[in-house]
Amino acid sequence: MPEPAPAQRSGLAVRYWEARDEEFMSAGLRTMARELPALVGGAARTAWQASRLDAATTLGLNLAAGLFTTVALLAVNSVLESLFAAGPTTARLRAAIGALLLVAGATALRAGLLAGASWAQARLKPQVERLAETRLLQLTSHVELAAFDDQQFHDAMQRARDSGVPDSATMVDMTVNVVNGAVGVLATIITLGVLQPVLMPLLLITAVPGGWAAMRAARMRYAAYRRVSTARRRKFMLSDLMAERPPAAEVRAFTLRDYLLAEYDRVADHVQQVELDVARQQTAVLVAGNLMTGAATVVAYVALGGLLATSVIPLAVAGTAVLTIRAGGASLTGLMQSLNKLYEAGLYFGDYLDFCALAKTRVPVRQATTPPVTFDRLTADGVTFTYPGADRRALRDMTVTVAQGEVIALVGENGSGKTTLAKLLAGLYRPDSGVIRWDSTDLGEINGDELRERISVIAQDHTRWPLTARENITMGRPLDEKRLADAAAAAGAADLIAALPRGYDTLLDRRFHDGHDLSGGQWQRIAIARAFYRDAALMIFDEPTSALDARAEHALFERIRTHADRRTVILITHRLASVRYADRIYVLAAGSIVEQGTHAELMLLNGTYAQMYELQAAAYRERESRPV
Repeated sequence: MPEPAPAQRSGLAVRYWEARDEEFMSAGLRTMARELPALVGGAARTAWQASRLDAATTLGLNLAAGLFTTVALLAVNSVLESLFAAGPTTARLRAAIGALLLVAGATALRAGLLAGASWAQARLKPQVERLAETRLLQLTSHVELAAFDDQQFHDAMQRARDSGVPDSATMVDMTVNVVNGAVGVLATIITLGVLQPVLMPLLLITAVPGGWAAMRAARMRYAAYRRVSTARRRKFMLSDLMAERPPAAEVRAFTLRDYLLAEYDRVADHVQQVELDVARQQTAVLVAGNLMTGAATVVAYVALGGLLATSVIPLAVAGTAVLTIRAGGASLTGLMQSLNKLYEAGLYFGDYLDFCALAKTRVPVRQATTPPVTFDRLTADGVTFTYPGADRRALRDMTVTVAQGEVIALVGENGSGKTTLAKLLAGLYRPDSGVIRWDSTDLGEINGDELRERISVIAQDHTRWPLTARENITMGRPLDEKRLADAAAAAGAADLIAALPRGYDTLLDRRFHDGHDLSGGQWQRIAIARAFYRDAALMIFDEPTSALDARAEHALFERIRTHADRRTVILITHRLASVRYADRIYVLAAGSIVEQGTHAELMLLNGTYAQMYELQAAAYRERESRPV
């Protein structure tokens, strides 16, 4: 098979960031004119909510600056009329002084207004972006967990976060720039209309070619940017592999330097060639635009000369028209560029608004029922669950009973449904059918946040939070020094924390100054201390000892049994020697419970559990019998 092009080797199945490319590239001025009002309206509402003062100041000062642009241009006409009038030079200069002062005053006021508008706009931008990001995070941290398993929801969230949030500020910036450009064009149109209405078409004749070239060049740049977006991401990934700490050891151990550099060069060559091609194409377009602008300018000046020769306009008006048309042309070109960027940003800002609306539908309804502090029995009755987009059920007609104070073990091969069942028992997912009850109350009727205050979950892929050791254990809960010490001791983490440079105040992330990293086993001890500190009625441990040696594992399970006195423990593990003393063991396979009972009962049954246990025991015996 032919080797894929570098731009195709991203490894990402869904290019969510390219979702709007075709729509943007095919949009014309008519499409923009139809869709922009709604987009601008959304940006204006966001700006108004972020800061009413700065939004009103930005708009008001820009409009006022446009007014003084017109005043200055008309005052220039008065200056030229005075200078071109008959009579002595001294008299003509004296007559022009008033108009000159008006030009100077209007220009100075316009500059001051624009400076004030720029200041307000600069203040507004970070406030808008913060508002947009805060809204997004409030929703993403509140939606049901199942939403993150929904590919469409996840892609919509990524577009909203990666493009929508930054483009919320871009929308405000470009909206202001469009207003500036529109005000500038309107000011020149009004000026030409006051001077001589027949001059107004000359503005379009000179400005449209430059605006077309600017828009065309911007589209080319955008198309090239998107065309190499996948390759750029791969290039950044390769650079991280060669420059970051985690892969550094394997890069050297497997002598990957030459391979990675070759891959980097291949991808970088592709990106560079696309950028060189677009630079050449843009230059051609801009040259064509300049040539057309030059030709249009000649036409405009010939027209002005004709109007001047036929006495339709006086010389002063012709001179003012030249200045006005040049100013209007620059405003129109800026307007066209800003409209182009505004529409592009608007598409992704629209994605942000759409995602916010979608996320609100995935926020769980707040229930009024409060669970008791403890429970007598947690039951799952006929529970079935399928992950969004999956083609088979993760759990099938699952029935489990967990009594208060018991240690329950869930065992089975990878993919059997152990972790999924634990998450449903913790209220993190809702079953498709069946019911889970906390005593006699359906979990679906209990306030989710208050329910999870009663439950402590240590996931197999627990997060290594970039916080201090203390904060990694307390996790935002009020600090109780005695409980903190007891939790660390019970998890076997007290000694490792004491050995850290700053003890509990050590930052556990080497990316930061004075940060410190831990081994996998040490992180597991911190995570278990986190569970103990929470002091919950139900504790769920998912593979809590996968990074520990056999002696440390045995000691930790003993601590869990001791520290969990009168609490309920659900333990998920592949190491069956650790579950021999569980009150009950559930054996899962393909999303169903195939066996249940105590260790002794399951061994007498001589079924799946007994076979798994004997395989592990035989492996240990074989290892111990090998000669040293």
